[in-house]
Amino acid sequence: MIKLKIKSGDIVRVIAGDHKGAEGKVVRVYREKNKAIVEGVNMVSKHTKPSAKSPQGGIVKKEASIQISNISLIDPKTKETTRVGIRVEGDKKVRFSKKSNQVL
Repeated sequence: MIKLKIKSGDIVRVIAGDHKGAEGKVVRVYREKNKAIVEGVNMVSKHTKPSAKSPQGGIVKKEASIQISNISLIDPKTKETTRVGIRVEGDKKVRFSKKSNQVL
């Protein structure tokens, strides 16, 4: 399993695929599948039957997962996409932006 540099709560931009250019916040990361769910991106329709939870049923819109390789972190300083590096500061590992060299 590889070390993922994208975490929940990061603001990312889709760089490949049908939703290229879309931005959103990472809701959840699935490390074993190398996928993430991004808020408002890759929406799919799911048909649901009536149940106690949703008595009416119908069509529900929800986010589907997207491949980690298709998203890139947005640098908070420059507001552009950037690669992420990991370095040791003191006795802790920290993530930093390769464009602005700023700790994330």
